[in-house]
Amino acid sequence: MSEPSPRQAKEPGGPGKRSLARLAAVQALYQIELGGGTPETVVAEFAAHRLGREIDGDRYAEADRAFFADLVSGCSERREDIDGMLSAALPSDWPLARLESVLRAILRAGAFELLARGDVPARVVINEYVEIAHAFFSGKEPGMVNGVLDRLAHSLRAEELAGSSRDGGAEAR
Repeated sequence: MSEPSPRQAKEPGGPGKRSLARLAAVQALYQIELGGGTPETVVAEFAAHRLGREIDGDRYAEADRAFFADLVSGCSERREDIDGMLSAALPSDWPLARLESVLRAILRAGAFELLARGDVPARVVINEYVEIAHAFFSGKEPGMVNGVLDRLAHSLRAEELAGSSRDGGAEAR
């Protein structure tokens, strides 16, 4: 099975290189979860055949390759920790295993960024992954991504978010 395609994978003058890296990382994590290879082979495949390449006549913008590789390898290396944090942040009637694979990939990537990428503001992380969720889903899933990542951000980065409202806006990406 090939990885899912978001409704809006590319836009001229649209998302920046890090945004595109996040989207590609979600797709790569989905592929890995479905048994599509090791993180190293999937990162190499994306770098060689997808990032900044032409696919089916459409030219895809270049992503931040180092950021992409860090997200994929970091999520894979710390998956047990990340899954534990996500399970604690999810409603008790929605265990992580019950979620659709793409939704799990979105939450894992966002959780990793909150956990390990302190150089990226928490509000930016949350907003970026909510946008990715909107690219794949038209239902309540983006709201779930927002709520779960917000809970994690307030746990992992309480000092950064101290004094900010839970529904505050994003800083510059």
